[in-house]
Amino acid sequence: MNSARDWRGLLFVAPFVLLYCLILVFPLVRGVWLSLNQVDLFGAGHFVGGANYARLAHDPIFETSLVNTFEVTLMIVPVLTVLAAALALALNRPNRSAAVLRGIFFSSAVLSVAAVTLIWRFVLAPDAGLLGYLWTDFGRTPLAFLSDEHLVLPALAITTIWWSLGFPMLLFLAGLQQIPDDMYEAAALDNANRWTTLWRITIPALRRTIVLVVMLQTAAQLQLFGQSQLLTAGGPSGASRTAVLFLFETAFGQWELGYASAAAEVLFLIILAVTITQYWATGRATAQGGE
Repeated sequence: MNSARDWRGLLFVAPFVLLYCLILVFPLVRGVWLSLNQVDLFGAGHFVGGANYARLAHDPIFETSLVNTFEVTLMIVPVLTVLAAALALALNRPNRSAAVLRGIFFSSAVLSVAAVTLIWRFVLAPDAGLLGYLWTDFGRTPLAFLSDEHLVLPALAITTIWWSLGFPMLLFLAGLQQIPDDMYEAAALDNANRWTTLWRITIPALRRTIVLVVMLQTAAQLQLFGQSQLLTAGGPSGASRTAVLFLFETAFGQWELGYASAAAEVLFLIILAVTITQYWATGRATAQGGE
């Protein structure tokens, strides 16, 4: 009887398992295999072992793309986390105006990357963009955000923060609404001010949400692609070429599918290592804090 019940349970989960293997497991295994071959989009290719990885280790363009990726991630994740938490704290109100503002701030998250980059191209353009007009009104020369090697990554960071703000804000709002009101009432009875309540109750209660937001956004921004491709095409002089844009150019511009797969596997291992390190570090800090 138990055996028959187990088989029925397996039949229920089989469609999901098959779909999971088809969409995730098979491409992962196939990508590893392709990374060990020299193959283009139209040929069968041949096995080269670790030659693609050895080539990546000495590729200055790939190295630059990784540096750009880490730089823009470090620009985005801390600012995005703080802004999302601040907005959630400000809008955690049961009134209609707060609900409207939450909808406004979340609205950018539903836009496609093409719409977002089109909007910010008009904002950042030095000759006819919004920021260009503002700088001109103050008697300053407009900044060429998208064609200056030192400004292009901050421009990508600003664009991404504006686009990505809504979802982490909702996560923080959900976390805030899970904090019992009794804790705030007890703090009020002890005459605790707002800052004391924030640092002693709210932030410790949001610790898991903060960890979740940081991990999700780090993994997401290490895969930044659309903004770099559509806003700057990796320019100027590769200053905004990210790792995923390097993969795209290598696979579909140079038709080196095996080499691009090797770069994808390296990026996957980097994201996995960063995520595990963050999880380990935050879990250890939480354990020490509990002691």
